[in-house]
Amino acid sequence: MRLKFNKPNEKKLYIADKDKKMDLKKPENMSEYTTWLRREKNVNVPQAKNQYESVTSKILRDFNKSKFWSELRGNLKKYDDEYLSQKGYKLRVSDSIPEMQLKQFDSFLLKTYRKNILENINYPDEPVNGWIMPENWFYRINDILRTLFIVKYFDGIEFLIERLRSLCDDNGIECNCSFEAREEGYYAAHLIIKHSFEVPRRDWDTEKVLIPIEFQITTQLQEVIRRLLHRYYERARKRTTKPAQKWQWDYKSDEFATNYLGHILHYVEGMIMEIRENQRKEVNE
Repeated sequence: MRLKFNKPNEKKLYIADKDKKMDLKKPENMSEYTTWLRREKNVNVPQAKNQYESVTSKILRDFNKSKFWSELRGNLKKYDDEYLSQKGYKLRVSDSIPEMQLKQFDSFLLKTYRKNILENINYPDEPVNGWIMPENWFYRINDILRTLFIVKYFDGIEFLIERLRSLCDDNGIECNCSFEAREEGYYAAHLIIKHSFEVPRRDWDTEKVLIPIEFQITTQLQEVIRRLLHRYYERARKRTTKPAQKWQWDYKSDEFATNYLGHILHYVEGMIMEIRENQRKEVNE
């Protein structure tokens, strides 16, 4: 059907209203999101990617040479020996030193999509803490730079967290810790430190900013589950709508078996700790 316009401005108003409705529509995938960034926020995504990779490469090099990271690497053997002396067991699964990892741009951009769009209850207005854009995203996303420590037992998580906190205090570095316990069966501690870096700006000048760095600490058993769950996490994060049936009621789904296995293993780890403590009490008596 062909639309008829009786007044000269009616067609212009119709087109403007149609464009406005299109702008208010939530981007439903990453392709639509990159278009939204370009049209609504004037973000040149290829250019933003080049800047991101340049800045993150620099902060990785700088952090690897930092006093804090050097001291932490040197202290790991001391932490291992201290835990062994106190508990009679090894602290970490491996004696090797974990490496810092950079979040790849595609994964990073996906995270901004979740924060700006999927989890934004105010859309089309900005999220509670504002839009995450190139001018602020290096200090708004916590895991651009991250590493993982794997300990053998449940109590090793808090033991290592306490040592990391103490090292942060000694170096005047701000840190915050959260103990994650998700319904999907994911259990780990996340320690976020804020380290100062001098980074290039988009105008090629430099500035000093505090960039968050994530230290994940988990157990050997939970790391196995984390690897199994990773594919499901990534798939769930890209969903724009919630599934009709919750995974807890879909016993045939992969999520049902894997997620509940995560909860079961967490319970088993708690029981192992209880048995260990009871054995220690018996020996001391």
